Amino acid sequence: MNLSSLEKNLGIVFENKTLLKEALTHRSYLNENSSWGILHNERLEFLGDAVLELAVTENLFSRFPKYAEGQLTSIRAALVNYQMMAKVAREIDLENFVLMSRGEAKDVGRAREVILANAMEALIGAVYLDHGYEAAQKMVEKIVLAPNLEVVMKNHLYKDPKSELQEIVQEKHRITPIYQIIEEWGPDHKKIFRSGVLMGEKLLAEGEGYSKQEAETEAARNALKKINE
Repeated sequence: MNLSSLEKNLGIVFENKTLLKEALTHRSYLNENSSWGILHNERLEFLGDAVLELAVTENLFSRFPKYAEGQLTSIRAALVNYQMMAKVAREIDLENFVLMSRGEAKDVGRAREVILANAMEALIGAVYLDHGYEAAQKMVEKIVLAPNLEVVMKNHLYKDPKSELQEIVQEKHRITPIYQIIEEWGPDHKKIFRSGVLMGEKLLAEGEGYSKQEAETEAARNALKKINE
């Protein structure tokens, strides 16, 4: 596995190549390649998730000194959700390096996005262990914040879709939308939830996320898209 082009995209050369390979190994790959001899990436993903949140939080805290906690939380959520992490992963060509089962490799929907997002977080965790926090922080700023923060701010992607949807539905129909968790799956530290948003008994849209709140927010965002079409 030639990882030099990926390292070039990251601007980082790993001293411990095993860490890099671990970050790229999805659990499903080991089911078909038991002799691979390298762990899957879920532990690194757990670590990288925390490093990512801290790096983004520190940047936003310094960049927006007059913003309240709630505003900063909303902006951070827009920058670190799994859709954004999957987008970042594709921008650095990570998709061509993630090792997964043949079945997972065929999936091009949301399941693929989650795998890419998890691998991206695992990669951040690997950089943290290999080069330290400062290097991981610089990488987050380079590949997450620099390409995406301006877009998030310009297009108001940080605004709360649930509040916006509630205002529209209450004004037009005099009822409040409600949310229901339809399904949940995944390991305990990284469960994925699917939520539906309903207007009365009518299902407006569904959404997925790493928490019930994130799934509800995505459902509201998808409902707004339908309303505005």
